[in-house]
Amino acid sequence: MSGLQDKYINPLTDFGFKKLFGSEPNKALLIDFLNQILPEKHKIKDLNYSRNEQMGLNELDRKAIFDLYCIGKSGERFIVEIQKAKQNYFKDRSIYHSSFPIQEQAQKGDWDYKLEPVYTVGILDFIFDDHRSENEILHLIELKNQKCEVFYDKLKFIYIELPKFKKKEEELETQFDKWLYVFRYLSQLQDRPQKLQDKIFEKLFEAAEIAKFTSEEREAYEESLKYYRDIKNVVDTSMEEGVEKGLKSVAKEMKKEGEPIEKIMRYTGLTKKQIEEL
Repeated sequence: MSGLQDKYINPLTDFGFKKLFGSEPNKALLIDFLNQILPEKHKIKDLNYSRNEQMGLNELDRKAIFDLYCIGKSGERFIVEIQKAKQNYFKDRSIYHSSFPIQEQAQKGDWDYKLEPVYTVGILDFIFDDHRSENEILHLIELKNQKCEVFYDKLKFIYIELPKFKKKEEELETQFDKWLYVFRYLSQLQDRPQKLQDKIFEKLFEAAEIAKFTSEEREAYEESLKYYRDIKNVVDTSMEEGVEKGLKSVAKEMKKEGEPIEKIMRYTGLTKKQIEEL
């Protein structure tokens, strides 16, 4: 079925995620979502979107392209990404990416090294192999010492394993539940559920209505949905050893259509070298 026959956009597509959470008119959506997962002291009142291109310190660092990068009113940095498929060294990549908002804070001259908090938020469309038997959906990772005491509380990694969320509409209790329900089921809905009548979700459903898109937006969304489905299909139907082969065929198609290498890397999780060799 064509994605344009759905009433609402799929927020896990590259286009859908940026449309709903990455644009100035809709930033209240991102703020509300982040505030469900942040500790009390780092709750956000306002934030500004920052362009990825400002991040790279040299030619090598241009690969640090994030879905969303924003800075809170108090200076906190947030990297927010959708991860569609498992990839090798996913955790390494997260740590590497978090180093950019840290280095970006360096000041010239007499600087005392004081840093603002850096958060990496990953919305995962897969389950970590080492967490398959656990029920926890949200993982908060911090730097701790041998006594399990927090050594440094300004660097945090928050991962949400979406496939573990199975609640039905009538079971939704918290605002966090409601957001997870939106991420998982928005594109399958025909009407706004009774449990999602808050003002913030009224705004979200309005922004997500495909009928209101321009023809350019509809085209961009359709293309984004196609790649998302290709990748999902690879992951859902392949045995573990066949996944990389399937992702390479998606990358090959994207490359043939002239998509930039950074975009192919983000969609498939393949390295630049793997893509160049296709």
